[in-house]
Amino acid sequence: MFNNNMQERQYAPSMDIQTLFQGVFLWMMLGLLTTAAVAFITVSTPLVELAASPLVFVAFIAEIGLVIWLGRSIANMSVQTTATVFLLYAALNGFSLSLILLFFDVGTIGTAFFTTSAVFGAMVVVGRTTDLDLTKMGSILLMALIGLIIAVIVNMFIASSMANLIISVAGVIIFTGLTAYDAQRIQQMAYTYSGTSSIAVYGALILYLDFINLFLFLLRLLSALRD
Repeated sequence: MFNNNMQERQYAPSMDIQTLFQGVFLWMMLGLLTTAAVAFITVSTPLVELAASPLVFVAFIAEIGLVIWLGRSIANMSVQTTATVFLLYAALNGFSLSLILLFFDVGTIGTAFFTTSAVFGAMVVVGRTTDLDLTKMGSILLMALIGLIIAVIVNMFIASSMANLIISVAGVIIFTGLTAYDAQRIQQMAYTYSGTSSIAVYGALILYLDFINLFLFLLRLLSALRD
């Protein structure tokens, strides 16, 4: 049990957990606002033509590279570097996702966003307060995520509406679980790292990814249900 394990350690966290999460949510909100702003600017200017071109795949690859770099180097990075990488990632993500504003109506996007916010908030609370150790669940969710990625790629070729619906439901379930798991994992970071700033930004990236992916799969699900 997570809480029991914390008690057995017989020492306090190396940083204040509440302070850590305040930083996490502050940076996460900045990331989401950056993504939204870049997406809006892209679809409102000639940049939208670039978002509809192969350049978007370059941006996607760059995003993956930034996440890998941040994950491997976080312990040795300054808060300025960490924040710059995170906001750059959020901006690239806004460019990559900008066409969503053209392909989905405002009502569907709004419903998906508010639903995502409610589910996300609830799962963060669960992750932070549960007595269960979610480590094993994380391993299962990771394997499920790999299967989901394979299914998405396969369905790009077969274009099955039923498969799209199943994938959307699976994606919502997986990222709902990952949100709770990652919230607990960020809390555990308070027992590992001595500083708050860089870890707060990295924690923001983790939850930002959960939020964005949960939103995208909910958007797909709502769209599939309305078709």
